[in-house]
Amino acid sequence: MQYCVTLLGSTGSIGESTLNVIARYPDRFPIHALTAHHNWEKLAQQCIRFAPYVAVVDDAQTATQLRERLCEVGCMTRVDYGRAAIISVAADTACNTVVSAIVGAAGLEPTLAAARAGKRILLANKEALVMSGALFMDAIHTSGATLLPIDSEHNAIFQCFPREPSLHGEVTRIQLTASGGPFRLREPFTLVNVTPEEACKHPNWIMGRKISVDSATMMNKGLEVIEASWLFNLRPEQIRVLIHPQSVIHSLVSYADGSTLAQLGNPDMRTPIAHALAFPKRITSGVEELDLAKVATLTFEPPDYERFPCLSLALQALNEGGAASTVLNAANEVAVEAFLARHIRFTAIAAVISDVLEQVQADVLTTLDAVLDTDARARRAAQKALARYLYA
Repeated sequence: MQYCVTLLGSTGSIGESTLNVIARYPDRFPIHALTAHHNWEKLAQQCIRFAPYVAVVDDAQTATQLRERLCEVGCMTRVDYGRAAIISVAADTACNTVVSAIVGAAGLEPTLAAARAGKRILLANKEALVMSGALFMDAIHTSGATLLPIDSEHNAIFQCFPREPSLHGEVTRIQLTASGGPFRLREPFTLVNVTPEEACKHPNWIMGRKISVDSATMMNKGLEVIEASWLFNLRPEQIRVLIHPQSVIHSLVSYADGSTLAQLGNPDMRTPIAHALAFPKRITSGVEELDLAKVATLTFEPPDYERFPCLSLALQALNEGGAASTVLNAANEVAVEAFLARHIRFTAIAAVISDVLEQVQADVLTTLDAVLDTDARARRAAQKALARYLYA
């Protein structure tokens, strides 16, 4: 079967990995649309190679630069810009598959539009579920959309989870593995002096700066726990986090009979992307086959919540329910941006999030407007909270 693909966030690490897999099967996965933020140079290269019908960027100036470059080389890809255009291509009937790889809250509206349009969604954007889990899953079920996770951990769970819904009750718990990031062995008191460069130096994965910082604080794992609860309809107590520095076992699913199934592979995002692109079939991803004899040792340990307070805050938000996870995500995005700009210390990220969780309250969110309003209020509160933690 041919899957016509719209790739939201094509210039990020997930987007590039997706195109790397698709390049092996150009006739099987033709590209309808590519979207990006401001990186028009990389997007232009992608348009020249993959010839999508349309490319969408954030603003008019970036669109003009992209359009001029494509005209120079005779590329016929149409160029559009703005939030409405990104949402439109996500729901466009000309494609049947949407890869959601936009980082952060910016990915919510286009991903929700794809869900409402009944698309086959390959989900890497955690925030769609963290911010609006009930709303998003209702849209999936109402429209008949297909949801295939491509985060390595959630894809691993998906591969180990029973396909038949009537058997889901046999699952007792899942374990999301985490590398522990670059500071797994650092003493907590030393983290106050961490630089953005140190935080972005992940030992196993190549990722964007924001996600790299989230991995260093383990907020990324906290967001994944929240996402997993919605994806697999699990209670918070059924989800555990397990530190696994080698990043070979990507997650585990335990069953009532005492069995535990795990999905293993080299740490490369092309594996889960290829699995979801061709599902239920298997295709070559370009990833080297796992050699356990070469790996030799696999180790595991529980997370240290003193070292990783952001993980604890995410678990708190999941247990609290309502809009807490929306508030958590907004505060984290503001705090991480401030850290990357060297306005606050690494340890202030968790402090800002904690302050905002205490200040911003909201009930269960049942509409997109309510989600966006809560997100905006949390961001304003986070901006105010930053003032208490700015570098002197």
